[in-house]
Amino acid sequence: MKALPAQFAYILHQPSQRRNLRSLGMYFAFLAIVIAVYTVTFHWIMWSVEGQRHSWVTGLYWTLTVMSTLGFGDITFQSDVGRLFTVLVLLSGMILLLIVLPFAFISFFYAPWLEARLRTRAPRELPSDTADHVLLCGYDSVAKGLGGRLAVRGVSWFVVEPDPDRANELYAEGIPVATGPLSSPATWRAMRVERARLVVANRDDRTDSAIALAIRDASADTEVVAIAEDPDAVDVLELSGCDHVLDLKRQLGEHLAARVDAGVSGAHVVGSFRDQRIAEFTVHGTPLAGRTIRDLALREITGLNVVGVWKRGRLEPARPDTVLDDYSVPVVVGTVSQITDLESLLVIHRANFNPVVVIGGGRVGRAAARALTVRNIPVHVIERDPSLESRIAPLSDRLIVGDAADREVLHEAGLEEAPSVVLTTNDDATNMFLTLYCRKIQPDLRIVSRITEERNVEAVYRAGADFVLSYATLGVRSIFAILERRELVVIGEGTDLFRIPVSERLDGQTLAESDIGARTGLNVVAIESDGDAVTNPGPDAVLERGSELLVIGTLEGRQRFMEEYEA
Repeated sequence: MKALPAQFAYILHQPSQRRNLRSLGMYFAFLAIVIAVYTVTFHWIMWSVEGQRHSWVTGLYWTLTVMSTLGFGDITFQSDVGRLFTVLVLLSGMILLLIVLPFAFISFFYAPWLEARLRTRAPRELPSDTADHVLLCGYDSVAKGLGGRLAVRGVSWFVVEPDPDRANELYAEGIPVATGPLSSPATWRAMRVERARLVVANRDDRTDSAIALAIRDASADTEVVAIAEDPDAVDVLELSGCDHVLDLKRQLGEHLAARVDAGVSGAHVVGSFRDQRIAEFTVHGTPLAGRTIRDLALREITGLNVVGVWKRGRLEPARPDTVLDDYSVPVVVGTVSQITDLESLLVIHRANFNPVVVIGGGRVGRAAARALTVRNIPVHVIERDPSLESRIAPLSDRLIVGDAADREVLHEAGLEEAPSVVLTTNDDATNMFLTLYCRKIQPDLRIVSRITEERNVEAVYRAGADFVLSYATLGVRSIFAILERRELVVIGEGTDLFRIPVSERLDGQTLAESDIGARTGLNVVAIESDGDAVTNPGPDAVLERGSELLVIGTLEGRQRFMEEYEA
């Protein structure tokens, strides 16, 4: 019942719906006139032809029973004139009451009212006690991943969708959503933006700018994160009031370039926290292949802690008896000096100074080429669109215009001798095909691929990719780093850095006694308490209530931790 005023208000505020109501009113007026004329005619025929007198109520009663085809038969004409009039009333009644009236009622009232119900089903404001929540300005791939991870962490989140139809679709799917114009400060006051933890503006650049201006009218302090489509829009978004502007396509290209294996063997730093660095390195072509983690003795030699091992897209727990094969990529945590010591062990092994091949010269591909050039790694770019030549040429040592599915083009780019290839096209099917093709041409090639849809990650790994990163995953990790006030850590698809409070069940146990790694697959890389952190804690480290664990693992591992230790 509370929704009825909003539904009728919606109908009355729509010009087309007001026209419909006027048309329905005009039809009812016409119908009333017809009934009145038939009632008067009934009285005239009954008096002048039949010689009978009836009340006006009786005339109205006869007219309605005949027009509606009920025809009780208690009042009838005996003359031919009266009976012909009865046939006229009956036929017109069938048309006006049984055909036209239902059609007009459904078209001009019921259908608009049903549409109003659908359009007003999604709420237009959040409950008055809503606080410490995250607001998303659209439900795209980034928002979908972000919402799932926020829910796991117990943070409430809502999508603010300006289109009522789309809002109701999301509402029907169980997505927490509210609707309202994004450029209106009133909308953001209704979303309790002044008490929100974060607002993510994830629409187009112009809309994001208007969103930031509207939010600043409603709240001067709430943090706003915008995702820029065009690098030239970054400054404009900052001037509009955004606290953080993410150029995700540039960042995606840089992160893909960071996973390239070229030149001498080395460790690639993929993130940091406090004085610790998270890095990974390949064992292919080094004497480390075929040995167990226990045999490597990296902790004893360098002080580094092996927290996991990538094997064809899966981060497996780093157990002492884990064997490293040619395609294993260990993930280690330690200080800058410890990682330098590791690189001194790797530098004497396999080296390949041939150019890296980048397939795709769009924004992601150009960002990858630029990042590799900064590292003094030669780059050959393959791009099908010749109009991008002027943008790509300054960033690469050589540009090959052509289709990467053509073996002659790949040969011209030097794929047979390349240490790595970076696939940056925005079509997942193309990247899968190129992964298979490149792997067939050179089995030892390191293949780094971009992916658009997270559901295709497993397929690209099965095709033979060594590292895959999606636009959505990078967006989610970047926003979470801002939300948790930490540096961005991008370990890989499906794996993240989590901050978990020590529960009552773990209080007083050592890290070895807790058996967190075996039960959940999570790797504890630090224990924080009162602003201090013990990094790379040993098995004897004691867990205390009130401290926090910094762990690396999957979302499924985080959920298992909740089931094992937080229930």
